[in-house]
Amino acid sequence: QVQLVESGGGLVQPGGSLRLSCTAPWTNFSSYIVEWYRQAPGNQREWVGTISTAGGTTYYWSVKGRFTISRDNAKNTVYLQMNTLRAEDTAVYYCYAFRGSFYVWGEGTRVTVSS
Repeated sequence: QVQLVESGGGLVQPGGSLRLSCTAPWTNFSSYIVEWYRQAPGNQREWVGTISTAGGTTYYWSVKGRFTISRDNAKNTVYLQMNTLRAEDTAVYYCYAFRGSFYVWGEGTRVTVSS
């Protein structure tokens, strides 16, 4: 089963930064819209942000101004740069890519914000 490969999660103190990566094991990843989601313990999975094939981005209100999504098409990778992290950002983060009727999820990477 095809799956996106995520990395970059870990433990960080409040106010710190992390960069998550989402890499596709196939070429032409640039033709996919990619989204990031997160799921905190006991909560439903929630949308974090989206990057279009042209590089345009939109964000959930609580991360706007702190998180940035970007893509490196040569590396078939999308990034989620997370700055000024808060305890409430603690969650498992998932990337999701789709094109037409085809879609695929990553396996998730855990982010813990704690002192």
